[in-house]
Amino acid sequence: MSATASTFAYLIASICFIMALRGLSSPETARRGNMLGIAGMVIAVVTTLASPEVVSYTTIIAGIVIGGAIGTVIARRIEMTALPQLVAAFHSLVGLAAVFVAAAAFHTPEAYGIGVSGAIHASSLIEMSLGTAIGAITFTGSIIAFGKLQGLVSSNPLSFPGQHLLNLALGILLIVLIALFVGGESGFLFWMIVLLSLILGILLIVPIGGADMPVVISMLNSYSGWAACGIGFTLGNNLLIVTGALVGSSGAILSYIMCKGMNRSFFNVILGGFGGETATPGMEDLGDRTVRQGAADDAAFIMEQATKVIIIPGYGMAVAQAQHALAEMAQVLEEKGVDVRYAIHPVAGRMPGHMNVLLAEASVPYDVVFELDEINSDFASTDVAFVIGANDITNPAAKTDKSSPIYGMPVLNVEEAGTVLFIKRSLASGYAGVDNPLFYEDNTMMLFADAKKMCEDIVKALKGGGH
Repeated sequence: MSATASTFAYLIASICFIMALRGLSSPETARRGNMLGIAGMVIAVVTTLASPEVVSYTTIIAGIVIGGAIGTVIARRIEMTALPQLVAAFHSLVGLAAVFVAAAAFHTPEAYGIGVSGAIHASSLIEMSLGTAIGAITFTGSIIAFGKLQGLVSSNPLSFPGQHLLNLALGILLIVLIALFVGGESGFLFWMIVLLSLILGILLIVPIGGADMPVVISMLNSYSGWAACGIGFTLGNNLLIVTGALVGSSGAILSYIMCKGMNRSFFNVILGGFGGETATPGMEDLGDRTVRQGAADDAAFIMEQATKVIIIPGYGMAVAQAQHALAEMAQVLEEKGVDVRYAIHPVAGRMPGHMNVLLAEASVPYDVVFELDEINSDFASTDVAFVIGANDITNPAAKTDKSSPIYGMPVLNVEEAGTVLFIKRSLASGYAGVDNPLFYEDNTMMLFADAKKMCEDIVKALKGGGH
């Protein structure tokens, strides 16, 4: 394929990627966005394989077959609740690939057209070292994020005295090593950059608590994009540059939006973090507080007597895979004349859009699903707020308790509803490790059960006609 044809094909692929991002911004167009992204990637791969610079297809085909097989198995077996850690794991592979490509380019620069060993172009050394550093940080940072989300590493912030100063010193040292590498093209310095970046990736993520993991996932997505962009310059691949810049910039913008949704400073998240595991309070530890408990029959009776019901899904719904039972419950209520809508918090679940995807999987119509800003003022005129597996995003302490680590975080005003039905397995705090005073309010009824089973029992009670 000629250079002109390749450039034109890469341009078409770039347009497909841009349109894919546009499509993925809304549930209604997400499927089309995915298809455009797939089309763009197919064009990119075919164009690259048709390049006259490819002299052997054996290794390439072997890589495609092995990687494709692994990806297919993972895609078929992965649970929706595990998507965040899957994304983190894939980000780590992007970072590692950037390091490998940079290492190959450094040791065999002639094959990449960036000079010869000992006399690599200075611009290529800059691109190579930056791509390597960002890639290595992305790799270990994503591994730690995966471990926290998977429960292999404590979700509590892991910190020690002088941690921020150490990170700052390592960051400065990394910049110095890059400058020395560009000036001296030393193999020792290259691998020191790799090692230091790997360490820095770990130290940057371990102090971040579980509650901030959605932002971390988005941030690491941005890192992986910039790593790919840097390596794109090294390889002289325009499409990789464009795609990396798209991923990097969109990830950075999403991180900002999520921080705004949590009323958190981006630098505060990266440098501090909060949230983690806490002990589950028992009923004997309530002190003067009381909890009103209910059963499926009680919840069914209250909701079918209501005019308006707002459902607030959270990560507990995802873990229990309760979206289908929940959608059936909503459908039965609607058949009884109840107005049912869904309220989605921007950081509900473990990644942006997590709840939207689950509800779409259960065929919940898009026109009854509303974001926080669209529906928050409606709780005061709502009869029932049905909270299923959500916690921190409904915690009124974020509005009243200045000492709370989630103070200032926008939350759903569920306490303003006439009755709050709260499905949880226990009184355990949310991922931020903060107790929720909503549990003890007079208008709250706690439904202690598995979310899926409770919804199924409510559906049976509603259909039983006993109310």
